[in-house]
Amino acid sequence: MENKQIVITEFGGPDVLAIRSSQMPEPKPGQVVIKVYFSGINPIDVKTRAGLGWAAAQNKDKLPWVPGYDISGKVVSCGENAERFVIGDTVAGFVGFPLEGGGYSQYLCVDEDALSLVPGSVTLEGAAVLPLAGQTAAQALNKAQVKEGERVLILAGAGGVGHLAVQIAVAAKAEVYTTCSERNLDYMATLGAHAINYQFAPASERLTDVDVLIDLVGGDVALDALKCLKDNARVVTVPTLSAEMICEKAKLLGFEATGMLVEPDPQQLDTLLYMVGVGLLKTEIQRIYPMHEVSDAHKQIETGHTRGKVLLDMQC
Repeated sequence: MENKQIVITEFGGPDVLAIRSSQMPEPKPGQVVIKVYFSGINPIDVKTRAGLGWAAAQNKDKLPWVPGYDISGKVVSCGENAERFVIGDTVAGFVGFPLEGGGYSQYLCVDEDALSLVPGSVTLEGAAVLPLAGQTAAQALNKAQVKEGERVLILAGAGGVGHLAVQIAVAAKAEVYTTCSERNLDYMATLGAHAINYQFAPASERLTDVDVLIDLVGGDVALDALKCLKDNARVVTVPTLSAEMICEKAKLLGFEATGMLVEPDPQQLDTLLYMVGVGLLKTEIQRIYPMHEVSDAHKQIETGHTRGKVLLDMQC
């Protein structure tokens, strides 16, 4: 059997992504081999492919490199002392973050402690949405210490992280506001958020007295959103390229501000999978691309107008 993987051959546009074949992985002690059914595509994958950011800088001498951090699939073999799962178990995980990657693979060796069992009520597609995006959403809200009744503004609420952050904040009984395009206004309302059409007016012209800003956009959009905040508000900014600038400006204005790098936490993923399984959290998938159309999938992310997540079907 062969293991097809998608690699970044050199830094550049979507066309630098290629499919190569490698040997089937063999599990080391404490590892399992996963047959990957779905791999999630995240903005960091696109940024790294373009040669931007920390992961690109650390891997520039290791090309070709296999990107990808979100996987869902089934256990097909277990290494020595790997006892958490049995062959056939359905699992999901946030793997290889941030330097190792590997998720754009048909078969992958993973430490069993990095994986979560997927409940029977959750699809493999839904499970693949959650690892990076769900944990980024949950950790950003935790870092901001969102409390019941607070006014929370989440920039880009319809995106991969945003649609989950909106729902988690609503579940925490916050008063949730979000920015989105006109086509997503109704979608945001179904998730329980007050939606602001950024194509009509910037958030600063529509909203005041915000307690917490969750910035999933960065740049000028985030700088504008700072005008919505009340005294002593808290800011968590996720995009790394503009984090220093946003935090500096926010602190000058008297706000608490911090950037964040998501940390893989299998127990947190267990919780998110449970929430999906019992209907407390809904995953949104814009499109699933067969693995040979990965360039088109990256182009979709680059539009900046993805509702929910984009996945790769790694067995198609």
